[in-house]
Amino acid sequence: MKIVHEEVLSLEQKESLLQLWNNEYPKNLNHETIHDFDLYLNSLSDVKHHFLINDENRIKGWAFAFLRDDEDWFAIIICSQIQGTGKGSLLIEELKKNKNNLNGWVIDHENEIKKNAAPYKSPLFFYVKNGFTICTETRIENEKISAVKINWNRKREK
Repeated sequence: MKIVHEEVLSLEQKESLLQLWNNEYPKNLNHETIHDFDLYLNSLSDVKHHFLINDENRIKGWAFAFLRDDEDWFAIIICSQIQGTGKGSLLIEELKKNKNNLNGWVIDHENEIKKNAAPYKSPLFFYVKNGFTICTETRIENEKISAVKINWNRKREK
């Protein structure tokens, strides 16, 4: 597998990413159409995409960093078939290369269901293992998501 960087996405890439998103994230976070997905992507500023590409040239993982309220934020999605193999950690390390600070939202409970009716497993331990701190006092709670903020800081890691 290799990591590929993109700033502008092709329609083919967007279609693959939408499928990955809808398969791996909880059902209530799914985007119904490519147009809905585009609206989400276009709402982000200064986006940098990192793809994990397999030998058949298929996207098996996606991490993206973006600017929100003058802070660096990120999200990552790994195909369930390769979760637990260290590939997600490779993508996280790729994101960290050019950042001093990263923030994200993480679902910290086991109450969500994926599109295929399988339970969504909280990745909170994965992020802690990769050097992130849980900001327990900062949460997002709405009809789509219940999550805690996580933060990685280069100074804290040293």
